[in-house]
Amino acid sequence: MSTELLAPLDLAFWHLESDAHPMHLGALAVFDPAPGVSAPQLLDLLGARAAAIPRLRMRVRDVLLPVGGAAWFTDKDFEVQRHVTRVVLPEGDFLTEAGRLAGELMEQPLGRGLPPWRMYLLDSPGDGPFAVLVKLHHALADGMRAVAIGAGIFDQIASAGADRGAVNRRTPVPPRSWLPGPYEVAGMARERLGEVGRALGVGASVVRASRLDLRATTALAARSSGTRRLATAELDAATVQRIRRTEGGTANDVLLAVVAGALRRWMLERGETLPDADPRALVPVSRRRPGGAATGNKLSAYLLGLPVGEPDPRERLRLVRTGMNRNKAAGPLRGAGAVAVLADQLPALAHRFGAPLAGNAARMLFDILVTSVPLPRSALSLGGCPLRAVYPMAPLARGQALAIALSTYGGRVQVGLVADGKALPDLDRLATALREELRDLHALVPTVPAPA
Repeated sequence: MSTELLAPLDLAFWHLESDAHPMHLGALAVFDPAPGVSAPQLLDLLGARAAAIPRLRMRVRDVLLPVGGAAWFTDKDFEVQRHVTRVVLPEGDFLTEAGRLAGELMEQPLGRGLPPWRMYLLDSPGDGPFAVLVKLHHALADGMRAVAIGAGIFDQIASAGADRGAVNRRTPVPPRSWLPGPYEVAGMARERLGEVGRALGVGASVVRASRLDLRATTALAARSSGTRRLATAELDAATVQRIRRTEGGTANDVLLAVVAGALRRWMLERGETLPDADPRALVPVSRRRPGGAATGNKLSAYLLGLPVGEPDPRERLRLVRTGMNRNKAAGPLRGAGAVAVLADQLPALAHRFGAPLAGNAARMLFDILVTSVPLPRSALSLGGCPLRAVYPMAPLARGQALAIALSTYGGRVQVGLVADGKALPDLDRLATALREELRDLHALVPTVPAPA
């Protein structure tokens, strides 16, 4: 894999970036220490495992054809030391200090002349916990692929990958012509026509759903300052499942209702007037097929009104569940939320020159990004140091002040809140409101015995 064109959606993310709006995903992984494992050893281990992931050795360069396009090229001058850095945190609460620094590091765009990723080892002054902050450009992967790439640093995944590599080297691959056969050509043509038809339908839905009045009514819409703040929260996954079993729907429905309730609490505490119309959440959905291409973005999304005006937590959950059921009935390839499907059909030149317009139009469609990132269920470690938690982080769209990402690991739902640092200086209060909302929702739900 030495050269590979960026797919249209990857190219869109590449050109959407600006200094004030870096388009990278992130994750803050927190580990407990293990006896005899030093920070220099961990730094070397991170570098060795990152360098062993082929995708992390590639950078983006413009190409002549298609006009306006770009491609991934193997960086012949790749040096992993440029991408892996150790930072010793000051004295204080470790998670607070790690979160503060992670927010500052998330402000900084990734260098475009290098493979677009960075890892930081955030170390305690003593023998306490440590963290690894991973930054991957959105052009490199969507959330699921970012997890798969980033997971290559863990002991369990790294050793499994080495085993697969050994098997692959022993197993010859039969030769195959790069020219598609006639049946494949016909199938590709039918699929392409279907995609174009879907894109036209999505385009019409986007126009119908767009809002012309962009006057900000809450702190969710704000002029970007280019700063970033990170806050984290943990929710009990068993509590989420108990609510799901009683009220129906999915665990993600429960979490979206918790987000809606937390936003309501936070707005009222700020003294804000609740908006007349529910703020819209963009909820990403993976379009990745089993056994499909392992690189690039395969995304769609749903649009969901978060019922912050509804005072009853159970009714908020019902409204969320109804809205998500309606989205699922339509499918991830229809509706205004499937704007990524539309982006996948545009030519490279449109992304190069239309990215600023598309970025500024995000506010016309949604107010906040709320995404769930799947993680391996097994226990993970780095150099024998057990993983305690993973807080995912999503990029901010232009004109928006908050993005929320959630993942489940070790019986806990870990929440990463990324905000514009000046627009939301009280982000920690919103993190607390998430915990309070889950507690109050659970208190209103009749007790259901756990399954035997």
